[in-house]
Amino acid sequence: MRSEIESIVDALIEFRDKRDWAQFHNSKDLALALSIEASELNELFLWKKPEEVDEEKLKAELADVFAFAFLLSRKHGFDVKKIVFEKIRHNAKKYPVRKSRGSAKKYSDLQ
Repeated sequence: MRSEIESIVDALIEFRDKRDWAQFHNSKDLALALSIEASELNELFLWKKPEEVDEEKLKAELADVFAFAFLLSRKHGFDVKKIVFEKIRHNAKKYPVRKSRGSAKKYSDLQ
């Protein structure tokens, strides 16, 4: 049974392949596209209060970020669920609740 994420990635791959765009989806270009889309996401908030963001544009840009991240993960054969949970476990060690709760400090600055 395919996971929801795998189904999303499969749909992205189908969309891409129908347009013969796989030739452009090397790791470098996917990473650059992800960065550019993240910048476009940030631009929605530029010079505004967070609550002033256009939510339709936010959804569209966030979808672009997810799409390129998912395509990059598939390119390398990564299991998205697995790598995200691994990162959560890693960050839990770097940011123990007793030291980091309510703090925006970097792990190296926690006392």
